[in-house]
Amino acid sequence: MQMKNDKTILQITDLDISFKTNAGTIHAIRGVNLDLQKGETVAIVGESGSGKSVTMKAAVGLLDANATVNSGQILYRKVNEDGTEEVVDLLQMSKRELRSSINGSHIAMVFQDPMTSLDPTMTIEKQIMEGILLHKKVTKQEAADRALELLELVGINHAKDRMKNYPHQLSGGMRQRVVIAIALASDPDILICDEPTTALDVTIQARILELIKDVQKSMQLSVIYITHDLGVVAKVADYVNVMYAGKIIEVGNVNEIFYDPKHPYTWGLLAAMPDLETDDDRLVSIPGSPPNLLHEPKGDAFAPRNAFALAIDEKAEPPLFKVSDTHYAATWLLHPDAPKVQMPDELKHRIERAQKEAEAYL
Repeated sequence: MQMKNDKTILQITDLDISFKTNAGTIHAIRGVNLDLQKGETVAIVGESGSGKSVTMKAAVGLLDANATVNSGQILYRKVNEDGTEEVVDLLQMSKRELRSSINGSHIAMVFQDPMTSLDPTMTIEKQIMEGILLHKKVTKQEAADRALELLELVGINHAKDRMKNYPHQLSGGMRQRVVIAIALASDPDILICDEPTTALDVTIQARILELIKDVQKSMQLSVIYITHDLGVVAKVADYVNVMYAGKIIEVGNVNEIFYDPKHPYTWGLLAAMPDLETDDDRLVSIPGSPPNLLHEPKGDAFAPRNAFALAIDEKAEPPLFKVSDTHYAATWLLHPDAPKVQMPDELKHRIERAQKEAEAYL
């Protein structure tokens, strides 16, 4: 099993997943490719149901029982206890193997609602210690000391007193910090954050994002953010994968996606972000709804909602066209024979304002 380069720590190739339901088979993931480099932050962004969470749940063996992985690889560069490296395909490992040798100790996941991740009957101390004792050869006292260090690392005041608290005795922001501490307990290489700030108010959101960035820097983590919020993406990501109807339809570094987007769906997502400087007093939205993947769309899945759709969009699915070495987009508008279409003027002006603000800030 080969990875693209020595810095790649996680590589998803041609991932295809379907779910059997009473209504029929849902083809939820349709050929996803994604790379994560050591120390980088990659964001997966898109509407609800686009396949963001399912893609990453496949990597940690958390798919529902009705899921079938039809094809693909999820390669992970694992560093063993003796310092040797090996590349393993996570899809070829059983759930038991993943839980014992990968989850927590190498790849950890933070979910959006901390109350579904925490046991209401156990103290915070015991919940953090549990992962440490499972994956590390340490005494209970050493695990307790490490738990206290982690609570202090994630910025919980009076951490020693909080160790004896139960989840219901903490605020939402503090509970999310505890969940992050649990995720970090066994020193993972990769942290997957699935909408980690959705249930929190705006002020606490900013603190949690800064916390994750600080922890990433101090622990040399690679981070994957799953989110629908482009505002979060702008603050944390190095690279962005825009997902729609089970496929990644645009990928690039954060500047390429925010300042030079090429896919009409990405245009729609950026235009839908609230903007205090706009002359338009209406909130922009993408018309229509995502397709029902019970009936797999023919051609470009975004075509029915795309004001710039071409005749070929109804017949054939676009490949990922190369814009630069790091920027690709799956839209027929990038074909050499396609008519030249520019992004909407309002979005263009918004991007220009954002660039000026960024330059002034720097």
